[in-house]
Amino acid sequence: MLCLDKHHKHPCLVGFGLSRAETFMDQVAHEERVALERREDFDPDLRLAQLGGFARANFDESGRFVLPDHLGEQAGVADALYFHGGGVFFTIWAPEMLFEMGAGWDSVKASCRAHMADHAAKGKRK
Repeated sequence: MLCLDKHHKHPCLVGFGLSRAETFMDQVAHEERVALERREDFDPDLRLAQLGGFARANFDESGRFVLPDHLGEQAGVADALYFHGGGVFFTIWAPEMLFEMGAGWDSVKASCRAHMADHAAKGKRK
């Protein structure tokens, strides 16, 4: 499953298994509690709509999938993608969107830059 995550400063895509969708109600309840504690506005119906806007991605035997155009467009995807994470989900970034994230994302940005440099070096060796 893939969905657009708008909780970051810049959008990214989030990939997850079907079982994660079963936790969305609990996630929204938690986010609502946190927003109330911080005295921030929170619309649980909007958040559920955002989380429910996922698309089923079929993976082939080698783990590849086709990114739905509408999700790629919303996430600002152009020529490159960076996949990051593990555990219950992974994120998919347009590198230029990731590079605009704050200092808390420095290690992720560094990893992306390293992978881009490695890819560029491999391309030059061909």
